[in-house]
Amino acid sequence: MHSSPTYTVFWLYKAQPEWRTLSDAERAAGRDAFLQTLDAHRETAPLRAAYSTVGFRADVDLILWAVAQEIDALQQLAVDLNRTPLGQHLEMRQAYLGLGMPSQYDPEHGPAFLRGIPPKRYLSVYPFTKTPEWYLLPFEKRRELMLVHGELGREFPTILTNTVSAFGIADHEFVVALEDDDPATLVAMVQRLRAAEVRIYTKVDTPIFLGRRKDPEEALRDF
Repeated sequence: MHSSPTYTVFWLYKAQPEWRTLSDAERAAGRDAFLQTLDAHRETAPLRAAYSTVGFRADVDLILWAVAQEIDALQQLAVDLNRTPLGQHLEMRQAYLGLGMPSQYDPEHGPAFLRGIPPKRYLSVYPFTKTPEWYLLPFEKRRELMLVHGELGREFPTILTNTVSAFGIADHEFVVALEDDDPATLVAMVQRLRAAEVRIYTKVDTPIFLGRRKDPEEALRDF
C-alpha cells in the first residue's frame, strides 16, 4: 500500500459519428498518435487499464483508468489526449476522479490497485454518495455497519474492490470500481450486498459502467 494518497481517474469516452467516416489510414494514424501520447505519460500518469464498453452501454465506448501521484499529471494527460486526431473525435462523457487511501473503518483495507494487484478482465465502475443521515451516526455505528458489509463482500474472494474518495473535488463522494474475470460474479456480489443494513444510507450509486479490459490498441479498434 502506498504511504501517500494517490489520485486516480476513470475517463469515459464516446466516439463521435464523424470518426467512423474517416478513411482506414486516417483512423490508424489517429489511434497511433493517441497510443503514443499514452506511452509518453507512462511515468507520470500510467494507465491501470483500458476497457471497451462497446455493446455494454449506448453512451460510452471506452474507459481509461489512469493513476498518478500528482493531480496535474492526470490533467496534462487529458489535455494531450484531446489534442490528438482521435482525441478530437472523442467526447468525454464522464470523469470520475478520486483519491486512493486506506479505509477509515478498516485501515488494513484499501484499493486493490494501490496494492499492486494486476487488473482483472472486467471492470464495473460507478459514482457513490451516502445520505446526510449516514454522517450523523456515531463513528462506531458506522464502523459496525461497514464491517458487516465487508463480511458479505468477502463471500466473493475473486473480486477486487477499489473505493476512492472524492469529497469536495467532485459531485460524488466516492468512486467504486469492482474487478473480476466473470461479470456473473459481480452481479452475484452486488445483489448479495443489497441485504446489508448500510444500504439504506446509499443516496447515489448510478450510472454503472461495465468495461472489458483490452490492450489499449485493441480497445481503440472496437469503435
